Amino acid sequence: MSKFNTTLIHGGKIDDNNTGAINTPVYNSSTYVSPKFGADVRWDYERSGNPTRDSLEQLLAKLENGVGAFAFASGMAAITAAFSLFKPGDNIVIGDNIYGGTFRYINDYLKPNGVTFTSVDTRDSAAVEEAISSETKAIYFETVTNPLLQLTDVRQITAIAKKHDILTVIDNTFLSPYLQQPLNLGADVVIHSATKYLAGHSDLVAGVVVAKNKDVADQIYNYQNTTGAVLPPQECSILQRGIQTLAVRMDRHLFNVEKVIEFLESDSRISKIHYPGHDGDKNFDAIKDECKGFGGVLSFELNPGLNAKEFVNHVKVISFAVSLGAVESLAEVPAFQSHAEIPRDERLKVGITDELIRLSIGLEDYHDLIDDLKQALEFV
Repeated sequence: MSKFNTTLIHGGKIDDNNTGAINTPVYNSSTYVSPKFGADVRWDYERSGNPTRDSLEQLLAKLENGVGAFAFASGMAAITAAFSLFKPGDNIVIGDNIYGGTFRYINDYLKPNGVTFTSVDTRDSAAVEEAISSETKAIYFETVTNPLLQLTDVRQITAIAKKHDILTVIDNTFLSPYLQQPLNLGADVVIHSATKYLAGHSDLVAGVVVAKNKDVADQIYNYQNTTGAVLPPQECSILQRGIQTLAVRMDRHLFNVEKVIEFLESDSRISKIHYPGHDGDKNFDAIKDECKGFGGVLSFELNPGLNAKEFVNHVKVISFAVSLGAVESLAEVPAFQSHAEIPRDERLKVGITDELIRLSIGLEDYHDLIDDLKQALEFV
């Protein structure tokens, strides 16, 4: 079996052309000719399958060590596909600090349709186990939470899930398969907003679901084929190209984020930095060996009363924009952007203050990033 970095380059190749093209062609075809009535054909209609998408999905399955991977038209489409595994009356134990879009989907669509949720701090294994009831079918959480970068012990949670014969579903967008493979740690389903690190260039929107066993994979495929929220061939090709450079990009993200943290630690206007290993996370020592690194996102809190909005209004190299995981550095104020859907009192309970700023550190020269941070902080 090839090593991870080799699989990034060669893992999704399919032999479906006679030209010798080194990259899988983009098959822009909505339908496929059958040689005769009743023939057993691999491709028949774009929604059900496409050679370009198949190449990408084979690659993703290999990277995550899953039996099946499925590419969707957005990260939220992938999340809804994962939740399609559950029905009215089912209960899901869920992390208490989740992406705002996931929060909205749960509260606006799943709860009104009879799926119940028990919210817990998934860093507390005792609380997770106590939350499990006879109706519980899964534990769902983000390996690194947004925007506070809190770590959950994947092995510990999956052990609890297996003890109770329920699924573990993990959103691993912030780490990518390069830094962690949750299926190897016992998870059943892993989700990525492929818009972020997998694509890496702010040029497409996509989502990925990878399943560990065939039964779950078959259910996800049925949902994908039935609802039709598939990633188009051109975007599949762009995403696969982005994935080929995942390792070298992630290494640079990790290097730059450490340099930025060194600077932020020296500035008196900053009260706290949120990044695994830098903010006293109680689980860090126990689970640091589950990952090769912790990604290129960090957040920090200005001293109370300082103005986070003025900071993002004055960055120049860093762009004031939502999203993360791309080659360019981005800044946002979570309380008013990514988590604006969550009521303020609930945000404050989990530590998302109005002074909190999230940075997605890109691939620029770190000296330029630090100079940009210095001048922006003069306006807070």
